[in-house]
Amino acid sequence: MAGKSKPKPEQVGRASELRELLARHNRHYYELDEPLIPDAEYDRLFRELLALESEFPELVASDSPTRRVGGAVSGGFAEVVHGMPMLSLDNAFSDQDVLDFDRRVRERLGTDVVVYCAEPKLDGVAISLVYENGRLLVAATRGDGAIGEDVTHNVRTIASVPLELRGSGLPRRIEVRGEVYMPRQGFLELNRRAQKSGEKAFVNPRNAAAGSLRQLDPAIAARRPLEMYAYGIGQASGGELPDRHSATLQRLREWGLRTSPEAALVSGAEGCLVYYRVLEARRDALPFDIDGVVYKVDDYGCQQQLGFVARAPRWAIAHKFPAEEQLSQVEAIDVQVGRTGAMTPVARLTPVFVGGVTVSNATLHNFAELKRKDVRIGDTVTVRRAGDVIPEIVSVVLARRPPGAAEVAVPAVCPVCGSEVVQAEGQVIVRCSGGLVCPAQRKQALRHFASRRAMDISGLGDQLVEQLVDSGMVKTAADLYCLDQMHLSALERMGDRSAARLIQAIDASRKTTLPRFLYALGIPEVGDATSRLLAREFGSLDKLAAASEEELQAVPDIGPVMAAGIAAFFRQRDNQQVIADLRKAGVGWDESAETARGSQPLRGRSFVLTGTLAGMSRDEAKARIESLGGKVTGSVSSRTSYVVCGEDPGSKLARATALGVQVLDEQGFLALLEQQA
Repeated sequence: MAGKSKPKPEQVGRASELRELLARHNRHYYELDEPLIPDAEYDRLFRELLALESEFPELVASDSPTRRVGGAVSGGFAEVVHGMPMLSLDNAFSDQDVLDFDRRVRERLGTDVVVYCAEPKLDGVAISLVYENGRLLVAATRGDGAIGEDVTHNVRTIASVPLELRGSGLPRRIEVRGEVYMPRQGFLELNRRAQKSGEKAFVNPRNAAAGSLRQLDPAIAARRPLEMYAYGIGQASGGELPDRHSATLQRLREWGLRTSPEAALVSGAEGCLVYYRVLEARRDALPFDIDGVVYKVDDYGCQQQLGFVARAPRWAIAHKFPAEEQLSQVEAIDVQVGRTGAMTPVARLTPVFVGGVTVSNATLHNFAELKRKDVRIGDTVTVRRAGDVIPEIVSVVLARRPPGAAEVAVPAVCPVCGSEVVQAEGQVIVRCSGGLVCPAQRKQALRHFASRRAMDISGLGDQLVEQLVDSGMVKTAADLYCLDQMHLSALERMGDRSAARLIQAIDASRKTTLPRFLYALGIPEVGDATSRLLAREFGSLDKLAAASEEELQAVPDIGPVMAAGIAAFFRQRDNQQVIADLRKAGVGWDESAETARGSQPLRGRSFVLTGTLAGMSRDEAKARIESLGGKVTGSVSSRTSYVVCGEDPGSKLARATALGVQVLDEQGFLALLEQQA
C-alpha cells in the first residue's frame, strides 16, 4: 500500500533477534527437553514477533517460527493444571516386594484376601483426556504430575482416541487417563521410513511416542502409528461411576475407549505373581512394549481407605520386569558434586545399548557402594538399567580385570573448589564442605532457589545462572536481590527488556511463604512436602532453626538422618549468614499465617475442597487450612471433618451428604478460619 511506513533499523534488528531466540528455545524445548524459559515468556516473544511481521510484512522470513505449516500450536504447548494430580506408582522388583505390598494392604484393610485388578504396564506416555458432555475437550501429558502440556491437537489425530464418547450414563465432565504408545510393528516401519529418507531413527517405541506427541505440527503426529489404552478415571462430575476399578474399565469400553485386553482380576499376592509370570513369558509376543505389570486394589472404597503416601497411592504398585543387562568397560571414574555438596562417583563407560537406550554413564551411588562392588578403572562390568530408568553397574567381571588396576579412593578435597571433604559419622554420604563457596553447589543451589516450587523467579534459567555465577555477579542467593537492570542488560543475550522483567520477577519473589522459603534453601533431604510439614509444626523460621535433633525427630515422618541434616544446616555459619542476608534484602512472609506447634486449632481435622471459591484459589484455601494445623485430602470419607463447597461442586458434595459429613459454604469456611485464627 502506498505510503505504508517502513520498519526502522531497530525493528529489523529486533525481528531478527526474536527469530533467533524462538528458534533456540524451540530446540531446547522440543529436542533437548530442557526449556530455558516459561511457556508464558515464549508466548510473549512469539506475539511480539507476530505483531512486527503483521505490521511490516517485509520482515517475514521463510524460516520464521510464525510460519510453521500444519496447524501448529502457537507459542509451543500451553500448560494444563490437572484437577487431580497424576501420581506415579511405587515399584516392586521382586516377589518379596509384592508379598510385602499385599501384607501392608491386608493389614490396613483388616482382611485376609484382597482382590486386585492386574494390567500390563505399557512403556508409553501417560495422557489425560478431559471430555465435556461426551466431547473431547483437552488432552494433556502428565508433566510433573500437577501440570502437564496441552497436546490436544496431536491426540486428536490418534484413531483409537474417540473424539466423542458414546453410550449411556456419561458424566457431564470426565477425565480419562491412559497411556499413548507406539506398537512395535509401527515403530519398525517408522524407522525404516526415516532411514530411507536419511532422517534420524528413534531409539525405542516410547521415545517415538513421546516425540510424536510433542510435535508442533499435528500433521506429523497424524502420520505416526500412535495408539492409546485407557486405564482409569481421574475426576468426574455430573454422573454415577462404578465402585470397582474392573467395572470402570468395562464402562470405559462401553463408552468407546480402548482398554487393555490383558487386564484381569486376581486374588491375593499369589494371584498377582501368577499373572506376572504369565505376562512375562508372553512379553516378547505382545504387539507393544511393556516393562512390568500394575496391581490395583479393585474396590474403590478400599482404595480410599488406604489413601496415599508421598506421591504414590498405597493401593497400587508396579511390578517391574528384570532389567536388561550388557557388558561394558569402565574408562574413567569421575566425581560429581551435587547442590547439597554430596559427592557421587560416576563411571564413564564405553557406550553400550541397554534396555532401549545407549548408556555411557552409570552411577555408583556413593563411595561405600564403589568399595563394596570394587569397581576400578579398566574393569569390564555388567551394566543394568535398574527399573528401566537408572543405569547402574551390577558387578565386575574379575576374570577380565587388567593388571595393576588400582582402587579409587575417596578424594581428600572437592574436585570443583578444593575444599575439604567431610563425612558424618555413620553416614555413607561424602560431602564437600565448601557450601555456598563451591561453584558446583552454587549454581545448582541457585537453580533450585529460583525454581517454580521454591521462590518461583521466572526467567532465571540455567544459562543465566551460569552467566551470573561465572561473571562473579552472584555468589549466594541473597546476591540476586542486589542485582540491577544496568548490569544485567550488559550480559550476553539479555537486553533491557529481559533485564527489567527479571528484576521484576526477583522483586515479586520477596513476598513468599515459609514452606517455599524452606524448600528454596535446599536443606539436605528436605523436599516440598517436608518443608510444608516443618513450617506447620514449628510455625516460624527462628523456632525451626533453634530446634534440636530430638525436637525435630518428634515431628511425624522426620527420622534421625533427616533431623541431623536439618540441625546441621542451621548450625552452619555460612547458611546463617545467607539467611540473614535474604531477610535483610526483604525476603519474607506473613508471620501471622504460620502457627507454632502446640497451638494449631485445626490439628486432627481433615478438609476436602470441591467447586470454585470466589474469594481465594484452591491453593490459598489449602495453605490457610494447613497453617492452622488442618489437613486437606482429595476424597471424602466418613473420617472427613468438613467438605468446603464452592460454585459448581463435583460428586464430592453428594458423597459428603450421603456420609453425613458437615458441608461448609464459602462464608461458613471463612467464618471457621476467622474463629480459629
